[in-house]
Amino acid sequence: MKYRAVLTGASGGIGRAMAAALAPHCDSLVLVGRDAARLSGMQKNAIAVSADVTTAAGREAIARAAAQDVNLLVNNAGVSEFTSFAEQSDASMERILATNALAPMQLTRRLLPALLAQPAAYIVNVGSIMGYLGYPGCAAYSASKFALRGFSEALRRELADTGVRVMYLAPRTTRTAMNSRALDALNAELGNAADEPQIAAGALLSLLGKPSPERLLGMPEALFARINQIAPGLVDRALRRQLPHIRRHLAKETSP
Repeated sequence: MKYRAVLTGASGGIGRAMAAALAPHCDSLVLVGRDAARLSGMQKNAIAVSADVTTAAGREAIARAAAQDVNLLVNNAGVSEFTSFAEQSDASMERILATNALAPMQLTRRLLPALLAQPAAYIVNVGSIMGYLGYPGCAAYSASKFALRGFSEALRRELADTGVRVMYLAPRTTRTAMNSRALDALNAELGNAADEPQIAAGALLSLLGKPSPERLLGMPEALFARINQIAPGLVDRALRRQLPHIRRHLAKETSP
């Protein structure tokens, strides 16, 4: 199947890898990001749209660029902040929730008539393992990815009798510029693995080739996320043991 795709967050680490992976399988590809310079020349024959998905004007620009017969929307744009919740600003929380949860909902609604008009179409919401597993220092980010997962689940059920498949892709920690040095240092200290962006890109193609409601990437993180759904107390105890390490790195993050 050839896709007529829209990919948001295309100029970031995972987005660039997804753009490269998708391009050979697309008749048309709209790459969306806020950094026009980074979008320029990313993929031949792709349409670059410099837009902010959190604004109505940005979403309208994306809709104008998308083919009327668009059959794939990948909501990948995202932001994060590793910080103590007590120290996090209102502006930061609003930015994270607007970008990671509200904007994908609004863009999906804007493109939904075109997607529904196709015999088969796909919406892939790129979430996170933290959409299953709330993690200290990532309260707002975890909340936004839980929200995106809930939206994906509800919309999947709402569209169950149509040709549109809604899927949630949940990478684990991935090596991108979105991660702060303090978070990278914490993961290194705890021995947490970090994937290259190409892992998420390959998982996207795999998910499109064999659709399923959700795909969690990486072990033991995927198993830990599932355990959290059925026995959260076990995870509570495990993460409590990590708190001294987490707080030490949070302190480094907020120090001048």
